[in-house]
Amino acid sequence: MPTINLGKFLVNRLKELGLDTIFGVPGDYNMPFLDVIEDDPELKWGNNANELNASYAADGYARVRGIGAVVTTFGVGELSACNGIAGSFSEMVPVVHIVGTPNTKSQASGALLHHTLGNGNFRVFQQMFAEITVANTQLSIANSTLHAIREIDRCLTECMLRRRPVYIGFPIDLMSAEVDVSESDLQPLQIQRPKNPENTQASCLKFVLQEIERAKKPIIIVDACAIRNEVQADVERLMDKTGFPTYVAPMGKGAVHEAKSNYRGCYAGTVSLEQVAEEVHQADLILEIGSLQSDFNTGGFSYNLDKEKIIAFHTSLTSVFHATFEGVGMNEFLPLVIDNLPKSLTETDWKDLPPPAHTQSIQPEDAPVITHNYLWNKLSDYLEPRSIIVSETGTAEFGVFNLRAPHDCKYISQVLWGSIGYSVGGATGAAAADRSRRVYLFVGDGSFQMTAQEVSSMLHTGLTPVIFLLNNNGYTIEKLIHGKHRDYNNYQMWKYADTFKYMGAELEINTKNARQSVVGYQGKVNTREEFEKAMEQVKQQSNKIHFIEVIMPQFDAPRELLLQVATSENR
Repeated sequence: MPTINLGKFLVNRLKELGLDTIFGVPGDYNMPFLDVIEDDPELKWGNNANELNASYAADGYARVRGIGAVVTTFGVGELSACNGIAGSFSEMVPVVHIVGTPNTKSQASGALLHHTLGNGNFRVFQQMFAEITVANTQLSIANSTLHAIREIDRCLTECMLRRRPVYIGFPIDLMSAEVDVSESDLQPLQIQRPKNPENTQASCLKFVLQEIERAKKPIIIVDACAIRNEVQADVERLMDKTGFPTYVAPMGKGAVHEAKSNYRGCYAGTVSLEQVAEEVHQADLILEIGSLQSDFNTGGFSYNLDKEKIIAFHTSLTSVFHATFEGVGMNEFLPLVIDNLPKSLTETDWKDLPPPAHTQSIQPEDAPVITHNYLWNKLSDYLEPRSIIVSETGTAEFGVFNLRAPHDCKYISQVLWGSIGYSVGGATGAAAADRSRRVYLFVGDGSFQMTAQEVSSMLHTGLTPVIFLLNNNGYTIEKLIHGKHRDYNNYQMWKYADTFKYMGAELEINTKNARQSVVGYQGKVNTREEFEKAMEQVKQQSNKIHFIEVIMPQFDAPRELLLQVATSENR
């Protein structure tokens, strides 16, 4: 029977699933596995600044690539990553968390080791992660070498099928262990979804097609789970074949090509643009694809649509008004609906949408200052097709709701989990996942202070995002919610525009690194003229990393955020 190095087996499985970069931080319990990663010519090591940032990077990578992985050490390292893994669980992002653990002999004897709680319990952290993963294991070959192989495969399969994180505890003495394998153990993972129940699906299809044919004012609303289930191509086919007016929820941004003639905008209850809300509320049939009705995703639960109008396509069921068809998941069912659409469909006329008023500005619009209304409208002149737009929880997250981006752009944010600082690590992962796409990162000054170290990782690994630091002097979103003039919503100001300098972009020891990023624009812009001049340079230098500190009025905020705060206050 052939043998294989267990660490190599895990690495091969990760590559099979499409990974070419693994994030994390070295620790004395994981370094033999890092040797396997570094020695593999097809893999890159993420070189993250800390485990929290690494978990954010794995999440951002997974949103672009389909799955991500992060390696930490036992106890201190894995707990630092816990927040990021919880965010991936909350937002349905498949991330493999590999934890280097003490050797099996020490664990069996309950040895008093560093990074433990000193009580001999080596499973306590795995138990914590059980609540925020869909599968977890501690690898072992005590009973059978096949146990470790099959546990790896079980966790990776669950990660892919259920689109959520998994936890693999990997004892340090097993990372280089040679284990027996059969030919069947080396076969590709079986990650195909189970088929929908045939008879139930047939009944559901008949019902759905009947209602589509009957509708006079049908629309489509696309949300987060359409992206998580990777049905964007099906959504595009549905848009093209029906011509129905199509909207996205905030977490559905990026699921629809916004340049299409029947794309109408972002619907988020009372936070929506007036004409968008009016059109949605006048519909007599709503094809709702992948809805996730959280507070920020629905305008503070103001997504008050009549269930009598909604056909909802979900991961594992479809509901038609008040009837539920269990097991009829969207991945198989949506293409079936599209292929069998009635030949005669309602044609919809609509008025031209006015440019979004992104803010109820405290500044006159002819002033030279950079307001949110100016920024989010002007950006459309500079964004490239196939861009990845990463927005931080806060003003940036709400600013992108109605941002119009060119063809095939992807949006990344944490609308549900909302961990501030996520975007910096998330942008690192997204940029590493597809270096052919340009990444635009929008982060507030307060959030940046949480995870600024990750810019160093960007430089070290040759990434070239465009970083917009939105400096409005404090936690603006918190000030709008509560404590507008409280000191706890302020903090030490930094020389943000000098970030690349401080992080050694110009040091000779770093510039000798062949992968080191080349710096483009780095500076502060106070006026619209300065912003536009900086963006012209950015546009010309797509192969460089840029840092633009954008000075904005302190309490200026996106209209969508102001409406969200007002809606929340009334509930």
